[in-house]
Amino acid sequence: MSSIVISGTGLFTPPHKISNQELVDVLNEYADQFNETHKAEIEAGHIEEKKRSSVEFIEKASGIKSRYAMVKEGITDVNVLHPKMKKYNAEEPPEMVLMAVEAAKEALAKSGKKAEDIDLVILGSSNMQRSYPAMSVEVQQILGASGFAFDMNVACSTATFAIINAYNSIKAGSAKCVLVVNPEFTTPQLDYTNRDSHFIFGDVATAMVIESTETATSKQQFKIVATDQITKFSNNIRCSHSYVDHCYDELPADNSYFFQEGRKVFKELLPIVTNTITDHLNKNGWSVTDVKRMWLHQANINMNLFAAKKLLGREPEFLDAPLILDEYANTASAGSIVAFHKYSDDFSVGDKGILCSFGAGYSVGCISLERI
Repeated sequence: MSSIVISGTGLFTPPHKISNQELVDVLNEYADQFNETHKAEIEAGHIEEKKRSSVEFIEKASGIKSRYAMVKEGITDVNVLHPKMKKYNAEEPPEMVLMAVEAAKEALAKSGKKAEDIDLVILGSSNMQRSYPAMSVEVQQILGASGFAFDMNVACSTATFAIINAYNSIKAGSAKCVLVVNPEFTTPQLDYTNRDSHFIFGDVATAMVIESTETATSKQQFKIVATDQITKFSNNIRCSHSYVDHCYDELPADNSYFFQEGRKVFKELLPIVTNTITDHLNKNGWSVTDVKRMWLHQANINMNLFAAKKLLGREPEFLDAPLILDEYANTASAGSIVAFHKYSDDFSVGDKGILCSFGAGYSVGCISLERI
């Protein structure tokens, strides 16, 4: 009986790099200007003083040292403080589509597939640059893929949920060869004046080809052994932006920005994650010692290390649960896929791994893989 495999992966890294020091410098400049302008109001207790930041604070809090950006201009300018972007016309693909296409090209090449072999394209992302037409359909058209396409969003679990959708589509017979693309264009959603979150995200795009072993020809294939998904509603990670925003007389200034209650997320989400992975292993009849590697969602170094230590029952070594946070920062749903793409080439036939994402929702997607 045939199995369903990941037969190739792709990674697109944007052209611009931004260091922690660059973000700290512009935030501190903004804070100093704000505090001087509003000195009397701050002293009177009417508004709060803006806090300065440091590279040390960022690295300790997150493990992040740098990030990539599709558009760097404006982010480090105290008079702009956001990516200075060009509004494309309807005939030009937006950044997310361009990112997805580049990642897809590598995944197709690695899987030994041509675009016309693809009969389903799933584009998953934590934010959609356009509501409709679905960006996946534009990716499909640019590549020359057949069949059908759709977009989906489950915040930071979107990539794993998209892989599971691809897996189920092949099982059901509605598709034979699926391209999953995850363009995460996150830098425009950050408030670069907010000390607690201005450093969190970076841009990236990943891609995977998923197909049956009957058609797979690539040298390195990972069988999808089992999948698990869980969601539980929480408002502790959110974006309030909506297409109805223009209907309101007033909106909060931070309406379109990423927001989280970090301590609550750490306390509430991590038990769900570790319990989901433990239950998943038990259903497979696997011990944690059977697993060579866990490719976890790249949210925060402290969350990742806590989860890995809890599951392993010891301090994790780097390759137990690789971190790409230092270079890429939090790349939303693509983070675990970046880790898988970069740290899976050393697997031998029979080696097992766990791919897991978690985030807003709350949501957890867990996939067990075996090199065949």
